[in-house]
Amino acid sequence: MKRNTSGSPLHRFYAAVTAAPKCVLAVFLLLTVVCAVLGGMVAVNYDINDYLPSDSPSTVALDVMEEEFDGGIPNVRVMIQHVSIPEALSYKQQLRDIEGVTEVTWLDDSVELTAPLETADQETVESYYKNGAALYSVTLEEEHILDGVEAIRNTIGKTKSKEEFALTGSAVSTAAATTNTVAEVAKVAAFAVAFVFLVLILTTNAWAEPVIVLLGLGVAILLNRGTNLIFGEISFVSNAAGAILQLAVSLDYSVFLLHRFEESREHIPDVREAMVDALCKSTSSILSSGLTTVIGFAALCLMRFRIGPDLGMVLAKGVALSLLCVFVMMPNLILCVYKLLDKTRHRSFVPDFGKAGKVISRLMIPFACVQILLIAPCYLASNANSYYYGASHIFGENTDIGADTALIEDTFGKSDTYVLLVPEGNKEMELALSAELRKFPEVTDIISYVDTVGAEIPEAYLDEATLSKLYSGHYSRMVIQLDTDYEGESTFALVENIRSTAQRFCDEYHLAGNGVSSYDLMDTVTADMVKVNLIAVGAVFLVLLLTMKSLTLPLILVLSIETAIWLNLSIPYFAGQTIFYIAYLIISSVQLGATVDYAILLTDRYLENRRTMHKRQAISSALASCMVSILTSGSVMTVVGFLLGKFSTHGLLAQLGMLLGRGTLCSLALVTLALPGLLYVFDGLIRVTTKGADFYEESIQKRHFRRRRHSADSQLGYAGSGSK
Repeated sequence: MKRNTSGSPLHRFYAAVTAAPKCVLAVFLLLTVVCAVLGGMVAVNYDINDYLPSDSPSTVALDVMEEEFDGGIPNVRVMIQHVSIPEALSYKQQLRDIEGVTEVTWLDDSVELTAPLETADQETVESYYKNGAALYSVTLEEEHILDGVEAIRNTIGKTKSKEEFALTGSAVSTAAATTNTVAEVAKVAAFAVAFVFLVLILTTNAWAEPVIVLLGLGVAILLNRGTNLIFGEISFVSNAAGAILQLAVSLDYSVFLLHRFEESREHIPDVREAMVDALCKSTSSILSSGLTTVIGFAALCLMRFRIGPDLGMVLAKGVALSLLCVFVMMPNLILCVYKLLDKTRHRSFVPDFGKAGKVISRLMIPFACVQILLIAPCYLASNANSYYYGASHIFGENTDIGADTALIEDTFGKSDTYVLLVPEGNKEMELALSAELRKFPEVTDIISYVDTVGAEIPEAYLDEATLSKLYSGHYSRMVIQLDTDYEGESTFALVENIRSTAQRFCDEYHLAGNGVSSYDLMDTVTADMVKVNLIAVGAVFLVLLLTMKSLTLPLILVLSIETAIWLNLSIPYFAGQTIFYIAYLIISSVQLGATVDYAILLTDRYLENRRTMHKRQAISSALASCMVSILTSGSVMTVVGFLLGKFSTHGLLAQLGMLLGRGTLCSLALVTLALPGLLYVFDGLIRVTTKGADFYEESIQKRHFRRRRHSADSQLGYAGSGSK
């Protein structure tokens, strides 16, 4: 018997929503146009270090340095080959004259070039000038990164061929990411839309349906992009992945509503009333699916590393806006074009999955056993990966930046520059500190007042321009050149040693540099990991507990998706790959939020079937009816992920895409192959721990028990009458 919802508040709400379709569509059209314009005004930040917590030591150091000194941390390394000393000095001046360049450091800042170079410390000399190649450390202002990097290339390119100079550094990476990512994301989006269109043609029943679904998704995506303006700026991860993830996770909502509408029209002749009925019947399942997705994304907001909250807010808002469009805009759009849907009907291109459901139902127990066996090794392996924390490995050797970086490191080795600020006014302390720092084998040079000018020379003898680079009135500035990578165990140990050394000489100090920022990134994101995962899993578990009213099912569903996540993240460990910790952290929440829907859909249909079927038959039927929806959403998510991994030259985005594509495949495999076995094995436990469960076997047992009791009562009554 069908539930009557005609007098419910939900029915009245949807009746009001669909009362004036053209007015509603006009409002959404206006909002879409406005948000399309606003979307172009949203700034995008491509610098990972900007998302460190404001109270992290390296962030505080950069803030203090910006207040006290004009020059910041060197963020570009420029190598020019086949130059003499005079030519190198000339290039230094040309670099200094570029707008946005605040400082250029080279050999003449540490060594007196009027004396023969053979008399100077050769380690210092070869850190700046080696085999006819000059290496400069350039500080470029953040607001001039794009035009500044281009100006450096153009300035050197006037007299040198492309093969004779190389650029690397965080500013160069940021410029490349800014320039390339927009075009790459546009390419990914174009392929993704084409694939979604193809999938919808195959899985829907009318030629017009794919257009309607994509139109609804497009409106939701434009609304989300435009409303991102409330954040001021968004991260490059949110800008690159936000729209395509919103497309992938929200696809099912519109398709499900369309299918419900078709079912309602079969027994309700009035089109508007059929739409209201479809909305009432689909609200619970769509909302529960959307809510778990929103919570999975919102868990990222708990990260102290601010790319997490940035991505979490953008994605959660996007899914919420997709739900708004599905419940308000899509019904009115469908009501306006339902005649077109009727005219463009075609036969189904999707094969019947009934046989597949029967095959899986026979093999589900072994698959469930395989999942259980995978849990421990995959969990341990997923937590034993090697990681990159900073931005130094974002561009591989197959990119221009990667090739330039390799060329510079082949000539001069790995190099980084730290800036240490200590209280001004104690030259004896500075001398002792400098001497102690020089004991570290990685330190190749130190530029400071006591090292460059000399502690015995009074400050009055220096011109203001030179003095202002070394003293600010509050701090003394020590620029430390190091032969070390931007990150890694040895680099992190070096940062700890320099900090502890500075602490021994002065109570207050500030240390900044690429390696220092990478250390703080590592310290921040690793602390985020356990907190974010536990809260994400706990929140999804709670939502499932409330919506399914079961103690057992949330545990089974969450365990299935978490096993898929561990399986996904264990593959890099067994393959010997190093992964970006940020991608590792983000994918854990994204895969949970985006793919738990598959498990919910299958389980809901299983519970519905169990009221009238035996458990094996219920599983087979659930698989047959849900496989199209699961494969539709899963294939889109998989292809979108692999497209991002294929086309993006940004290492973090490419790896995030590959993890998303592979993770979705893992979730699909465990949901369609292993989850049915878990539902089958724990069927009895599910029945007694789920409120309102009225399983088929239980109903038979009750009827059988009533018949036996009735028979016994009859026999007793008959015996009693005979005794009289």
